[in-house]
Amino acid sequence: MPRSLEVKLIGSWRRVLILFVSLIVIGIISWWFLLRMPGQKVTSAAALSPAEVALRDELRASVQMISSEIGERNMVHYSELNAAADFIENSFSRAGLQSRRDSYELDGLACHNIETEIRGSSPCIVVVGAHYDSVFGAPGANDNGSGVAALLALARRFAARSTSCTLRFVAFVNEEPPYFQTPRMGSLVYASRCKARGDQISAMLSLETIGCFSDKPRSQLYPVPGIRAFYPNTGNFIGFVSNVRSRALLRRAISRFRQQEKLPSEGAALPSFVPGVGWSDQWSFWRQGYPAVMITDTALFRYPYYHTPADTPDKIDYERFALVVSGVEAVVADLAETLH
Repeated sequence: MPRSLEVKLIGSWRRVLILFVSLIVIGIISWWFLLRMPGQKVTSAAALSPAEVALRDELRASVQMISSEIGERNMVHYSELNAAADFIENSFSRAGLQSRRDSYELDGLACHNIETEIRGSSPCIVVVGAHYDSVFGAPGANDNGSGVAALLALARRFAARSTSCTLRFVAFVNEEPPYFQTPRMGSLVYASRCKARGDQISAMLSLETIGCFSDKPRSQLYPVPGIRAFYPNTGNFIGFVSNVRSRALLRRAISRFRQQEKLPSEGAALPSFVPGVGWSDQWSFWRQGYPAVMITDTALFRYPYYHTPADTPDKIDYERFALVVSGVEAVVADLAETLH
């Protein structure tokens, strides 16, 4: 072999080796910084306590009300959208909480974000939110009746508590297309107004489809092929997802959740352009510079009835749904006392 060709081959193999090693190093750094989460994982769901049994039944009743008795709720089904807003307001009122309508006009019709606030002793604010509209053609039991039911249950449990940070429980309108990630999205209207007022929001938790779980192998998919190497293929966990800037909040939230030993959990802090990462109301708060985390069952990658007429209350796993809400209650309590 000519010496010149031998040198070229050695140089080519060296470049391939450098590229291969670089990819491995990048993968390890990405895992360490973006995907590795604190806390001890559990591998199966815990048994429900008596309080969680009552919570399960409470969640079931709320999902039934918003997705069956009210049903599809959006700008096409405008009276049902308003009925859902009334139901949320009445639920806050029965818990002894005052609510406020953060309203705006859309196509000549009034739309309402519904907020209730529990004042804390310091200026920091923790927002817990969920959208109450459903996509066109679907009753939206899991998307997002589950999030609304959790929001109401959490508000009831904090109604009589004193905390350091102010707690805001907010039901957002118009999260679904065609308003998703547009200036007419309810949560973006709300978050923009918060920013304009100078509200000191230290954390936002977005509750988005949290009622679907499966123990079947290969029941969990992922938006990016490479991510599959780091996560299970069984959809029996609850996910905590954030953008990279909200990484510290994400790690704090999932660590506190795991301390409760309720349910398997996975987390990731990823760039917001990764499919699924920004697909709910936390995106609106990122746009205003606020740290925010989505808590989700990753419905698009697990739930076969996502955005269909079959998204009905009987499809929800209320046992594990209750464990999620019980664990999130501890997360909210921790954030409300320690963030400043």
